[in-house]
Amino acid sequence: MLDQNIKTQLKAYLERLESPIELVAALDDSDKAQQIKELVTEIAELSELVTARFDGENARRPSFGVAKAGQQPRIFFAGLPMGHEFTSLILALLQVSGYAPKVSDEVLNQIKGLNLKADFDVFVSLSCHNCPDVVQALNLIAIYNPETTATMIDGAFFQDEVEQRKIMAVPMLFKNNEHIGQGRMTLEEIVASLDVNAAEKDAAAMNAKGEFDVLIVGGGPAGATSAIYAARKGIATGIVAERFGGQVMDTMDIENFSSIQKTQGPKFAADLEAHVREYDVDLMNLQRVRHISGADQTANGLVEIELENGAKLQSKTVILSTGARWREMNVTGEKEYRTRGVAYCPHCDGPLFKGKRVAVVGGGNSGVEAAIDLAGIVEHVTLLEFGDTLRADQVLQDKLNSLPNTTVIKNAQTTEVVGDGEQVTGLNYLDRNTNQEHHIELAGIFVQIGLLPNTDFLKDSPIELSKQGEIVINERNETNVKGVFAAGDCTTVPYKQIIIATGEGAKAALSAFDYIIRSGL
Repeated sequence: MLDQNIKTQLKAYLERLESPIELVAALDDSDKAQQIKELVTEIAELSELVTARFDGENARRPSFGVAKAGQQPRIFFAGLPMGHEFTSLILALLQVSGYAPKVSDEVLNQIKGLNLKADFDVFVSLSCHNCPDVVQALNLIAIYNPETTATMIDGAFFQDEVEQRKIMAVPMLFKNNEHIGQGRMTLEEIVASLDVNAAEKDAAAMNAKGEFDVLIVGGGPAGATSAIYAARKGIATGIVAERFGGQVMDTMDIENFSSIQKTQGPKFAADLEAHVREYDVDLMNLQRVRHISGADQTANGLVEIELENGAKLQSKTVILSTGARWREMNVTGEKEYRTRGVAYCPHCDGPLFKGKRVAVVGGGNSGVEAAIDLAGIVEHVTLLEFGDTLRADQVLQDKLNSLPNTTVIKNAQTTEVVGDGEQVTGLNYLDRNTNQEHHIELAGIFVQIGLLPNTDFLKDSPIELSKQGEIVINERNETNVKGVFAAGDCTTVPYKQIIIATGEGAKAALSAFDYIIRSGL
């Protein structure tokens, strides 16, 4: 099951075990059960502190649990935790033994204070780069809440259950068999959703904060870089982020950032956060901004932002770096069938459509790349492009055209997502040349039609926006409002690229610092 190189690495990790643990497998007569038995046996052979048992009573078979010796398992893996989930397995082994997790004392105390009694199930695919964070978060919650269990379910292992529950997007999270969320969720997000008093506590803590010199709204590449540059000037710096890392967290491979030949979005975001935390930056995560007031609108001449939880923060300068999000088709049926056939991440959700027919909407680089990736998994991919030519790089078009199970339809305007009330069954589109309506029968639709700036909260503010909703800035990243700057994908700067966003973030911070020293603030 495990090659020698992986065994060597795993053995080194197991030397960090704090106490004996047991792997308790619940098997049946299937080939999948034999694979789990082989994995559990091999892990136990790597450490004297690990014991394998095959008398598990878990109703979901085949599966195995991880427990401290002498205790009942509370962490379960229904499937083989390989691929992206192998890290989840390693952390479960260590943390169940008593190995301290790498989370802040504040978050750990919040987890311990949940006092939960619940059973969590999270459906994953092993190719999903968003799933491990959710699995690892739930495992940690189960470790520190003795009456709670957490189960990772590989959809490929339990296809019948996937069909029964209509799982068409991962990660998909259930609490006591009730659906409570899907998509990428961080540990902090999950804990906050389970902590009924989190918003009130956050608001009280934030209202007690003093004024900042630079307050950054948004924690993507632009916002993180702004924070680093500002903090290095020795001035009071804070970040308010709805989700630190931003859209990078939903990006798979990054191969065009100078000096980094290849990395993945979640790792890039984690490295950004680690870099920011090297400095004295007040990082306020999971916070959404409701309103912003310019310096000329407040009594003390400071820029003020109001959060959704009611808290207010003031600063000499503010840098808006709220990034962008996937554009939606805005057609009938799209919202109704989201996560039930309508998807936005081919890497995460593609494996759930194995052997089925799907469509990709969008003929840019992201759309063509999605179609190429999906073609290796599904029965057939139809790519629909609104214009009369694909906009993707020629090398990608050549690759797509070489695949036998793909079809490209141009001048196609998607008009409706069709379903049976439970899941997607097809898609309607208008041929823009003939004005005729057509229908395609399929099981999934992957939307890849570009980005929208996250600037909705600015619609009633004095900050100037373009027709596309982007924040209008000059060459120094200044907006039309005194003391307010902006950077990254939410602005009018062309070419929405990570490396450009980081550069713009640095410019915005330097401009904000220059504004502070020149204005006598």
